[in-house]
Amino acid sequence: MRQMLEAGVHFGHSTRRWNPRMKPFIFGERNKIHILDLQQTVPMLYAALKAMSEVTSRGGRVLFVGTKRAAADKIAETARNCGQYYVNHRWLG
Repeated sequence: MRQMLEAGVHFGHSTRRWNPRMKPFIFGERNKIHILDLQQTVPMLYAALKAMSEVTSRGGRVLFVGTKRAAADKIAETARNCGQYYVNHRWLG
């Protein structure tokens, strides 16, 4: 969890632009930015990793998506290292 904090994973979207269905996962807000609850994020991340492992072990494909500038290079690098697809820029659709 410490690495996630250092990487800024807990920073969500602006408090003006959010989906009310995310409310149970929001820890609070700071400077008009939602702070995500990492105690809920960590087990969900492990569940997502398990699902991805199951998909890829059967030859399936995974699409990595990360359109924030700060994450764009890491998304591309990780997807390439895994031999998977990625979208790391905003797209219309």
